[in-house]
Amino acid sequence: MQKIVPFIILFFCCSLAWTQTKSTDSSATAKPKVKNIDFNVMPYLNYNRTLEFMFGAIPMMMYKVNKADTISPKSLSGISAVYSTNKSYFIASFNKWYLKEDSWRAQLFIATGNQNAQFYVDDIDVPAFYDYGTKASMVNFILQRKVIKSLYAGIGYAYAHYDTKYEDDIEPSSITHTNGLQFNLMYDTRDAVYYPTKGDKIKLRWLNDPKWLGNDVTANKILSEYNTYFPMRHGTDVLAARFSGKFGLGNIAFEQQVTIGNEDIRGYSEGKYRGDGLMALQGEYRYNFNKRMGLVGFAGVATIYGSDTESFNWGLYPGAGVGYRYRAFKTEKFNIGLDAAVGKGDWGLYFRIGEAF
Repeated sequence: MQKIVPFIILFFCCSLAWTQTKSTDSSATAKPKVKNIDFNVMPYLNYNRTLEFMFGAIPMMMYKVNKADTISPKSLSGISAVYSTNKSYFIASFNKWYLKEDSWRAQLFIATGNQNAQFYVDDIDVPAFYDYGTKASMVNFILQRKVIKSLYAGIGYAYAHYDTKYEDDIEPSSITHTNGLQFNLMYDTRDAVYYPTKGDKIKLRWLNDPKWLGNDVTANKILSEYNTYFPMRHGTDVLAARFSGKFGLGNIAFEQQVTIGNEDIRGYSEGKYRGDGLMALQGEYRYNFNKRMGLVGFAGVATIYGSDTESFNWGLYPGAGVGYRYRAFKTEKFNIGLDAAVGKGDWGLYFRIGEAF
């Protein structure tokens, strides 16, 4: 699913937000009650080296599925609609639900769009970037159940359909669809799911695309991550660290390959370094100078394998940058923001809904 870049990039300084509250009877003596839903609408404006200028809107809300449940974190639902000046567009719905005193967790992601991007080809007379366009639709659902304290196990289903055409017929046009089963484990000791200040999150996912589920070939991906958090400055700031590993096994389609960039190593937006698998290490310091605002500084290094360009395999690709954060909801520590980063001969801007990890 690495084919589609983040759907939502925000210019938070001009965000429009409000909190819905219940009206109260003037004759009542009880304190006004706050409504269950905290709702934001944000404009979307950014620039990407591949997609160029992007603009759109992101309405989203945080809420309790069950008001009587005081243990579960608030759930999150939103819609993003984005158009770029290179004629790409994305429409997506994203949802995270926390249920039954956090005994159940579920995620649903639905998206459709047309991405006009580029990839690097070196097995020709003049190595260069070539454009391609992909019309894509996807659905991803995950359900998890708490097994014991802090340990969740779950299953999921992922469907994707890609229709890809390449510039100058550098590659044959292709139509690919995948039906995948997911099995996952997660160990979560974080003190908060949206802005942790201490604890760990360890995730392991196995994605299997078997032939009997309608796939042309069998493919497997193993996705792993380890995030850890340390409170700093008497709990005002946070030092965060992350390891990420994405391992493609078998026949990995072009659209299913990974590229260096996004949340793993920021600073790469050209899509040059592409392969079947990736490993990355990074650290980030989150400095909060105000109750509603903060800055971050981050650095890391990544490597890939399975690239069609042999010289890219197992190289080291560093990235570093800084970012701004703004608290989007009054009742929940949930940040939105913008990061700027540089990499090896590349750079990128990244909108954040929530933290990078």
